[in-house]
Amino acid sequence: MDDIHFEHTISVGQVVNIKAKVNRAFNTSMEVGIQVSCEDLFSDRHWRVCHAYATFVTQRSNTGEKVILKAIVPQTQKEQVEYSLAAERRRVRMLHDDIIKDLLSRGSIQQADSSAVNDAMPAERTRVESVELVLPPHTNHQVNTFGGQIMAWMVNVAIIAASRLCQAHPTLRTIDMFTFRGPSQIGDRLLLKAIVNNAFKNSIEVGVRAEAYQEEGPNRHINSAFMIFEVLDNHGKLCTLPRIRPEPLEGERRFQEAIARKKIRLDRKYIISCKQAEVPLSVPWDPRNQVYLSYNNVSALKMLAARKKWRLSSEKDKVHLYTLEQKSVLSFRVEAEVDVPAHRAFCLLAELSNRPSWDTHYQKCELIHRVDADDFLYRVVTPSVRHGGVGSPTSAKEGEGILQDFILLASKRGPCGSGDPYVIALRSVSLPTHPPTEEYNRGEVLCAGFTILETKNNMSLISYYNQASPEVLPYISNDIAGLSSSFYHTFCSCSQYLTRNRLQSASEEQTCQYQATHTEGPMCANEADRLFVALRSTQL
Repeated sequence: MDDIHFEHTISVGQVVNIKAKVNRAFNTSMEVGIQVSCEDLFSDRHWRVCHAYATFVTQRSNTGEKVILKAIVPQTQKEQVEYSLAAERRRVRMLHDDIIKDLLSRGSIQQADSSAVNDAMPAERTRVESVELVLPPHTNHQVNTFGGQIMAWMVNVAIIAASRLCQAHPTLRTIDMFTFRGPSQIGDRLLLKAIVNNAFKNSIEVGVRAEAYQEEGPNRHINSAFMIFEVLDNHGKLCTLPRIRPEPLEGERRFQEAIARKKIRLDRKYIISCKQAEVPLSVPWDPRNQVYLSYNNVSALKMLAARKKWRLSSEKDKVHLYTLEQKSVLSFRVEAEVDVPAHRAFCLLAELSNRPSWDTHYQKCELIHRVDADDFLYRVVTPSVRHGGVGSPTSAKEGEGILQDFILLASKRGPCGSGDPYVIALRSVSLPTHPPTEEYNRGEVLCAGFTILETKNNMSLISYYNQASPEVLPYISNDIAGLSSSFYHTFCSCSQYLTRNRLQSASEEQTCQYQATHTEGPMCANEADRLFVALRSTQL
């Protein structure tokens, strides 16, 4: 189970609505999206409680072989987006433990001095142990204990542990990566252990471990979770919590790992969970948040492409300009079909360093850092638009203004199945090694990039998207107003660039085919061994 964040609580007498749907089936596992909402029958009020993603692994057959699942075929545009994003979420899921190890090994977190707190409560005083007997009502049709039942027992001991520290009634806010390591059956005794790992200003992390055992034989570690609690006063405000003093060695390890997990949660909340209008456009890039930035980059573009109510603003020789207005954000899409195979167009457009050769908006594009096979950091220099947009009558004076530069994260992904496009996503990040300078006006890109969809007769439909920030809007404002057609000339130049390079040598063809097929790596290949190798080799 991925992280679960509880937005609201549920009271006695309120109705709970649960919706679940398989988003995608991989080789022997599947992702299920779960939405929990609540309604008050007396006030007719509805609200969302939580939204989670669960991963189910197929039961082994009598021969010991895993069951191969049938592929899910998305039927609607919304299902297609969830199907595609499931691969991105799987990538994040598989890298979670490695990110924590990397944070601790590289010293990326400030080591807290736990012994300096004299009045802190010893963590040992919060330790809780409980034993539950698995009975028939606790099991499913496979005679395995319900995961929800195990979770409920674990929450109970975690609440007691947190209560011993705060001496109040804590509220469960988040469950961090609830992992089922093995099943338990009727007759098993479940030993549930909980202890406070760390206490922050307004939250408590409780580590919970579940072990199963019979009358004979060793204990089996079946579940682990980290639960985050908060304490609210009578006015619903967060209370300041007492500090914890961990036990030596093992307690110190849990204490420091809790800090790493909190940093990861803050990264995810800052990059993924918050609405894009609530955070700065340029998120600082560093190795610990790379996987979340990459996920956000790709998912934001796919969600933008899936939006409805795009309005055709201009058309010329089958090159279409669409706009989408949502509150204070204006997005545009330029789209045309080209006589170039989709995989070849993807390879050419993904090489962002070549873009100045066909796009006049790119004066310079230099590769700063190759993060991995799928993600790259670029610095882009664009003309000044202080005295008029590019292509406008006053743009000849642009030398009087200051050039703009952008620090962009480029994330490329191949299609996950039939009907899924190639994706080249772009967004702004900030780098300590490339701070803003007086020579350039630092611009920002919220969400931009290409989708490339294979069409009939070995052609491809190329769509370019951009959520227009103040630095980007001047380049396209005249086109949207119908006063210019620079978008048409730029797209024609792009089409000519693709056509000129449509053919390539045999070695280039082999490299391009490999990159196009493996861009999303093993996520689409459904091969567990290659998945493990690729993830382990990813540079964090």
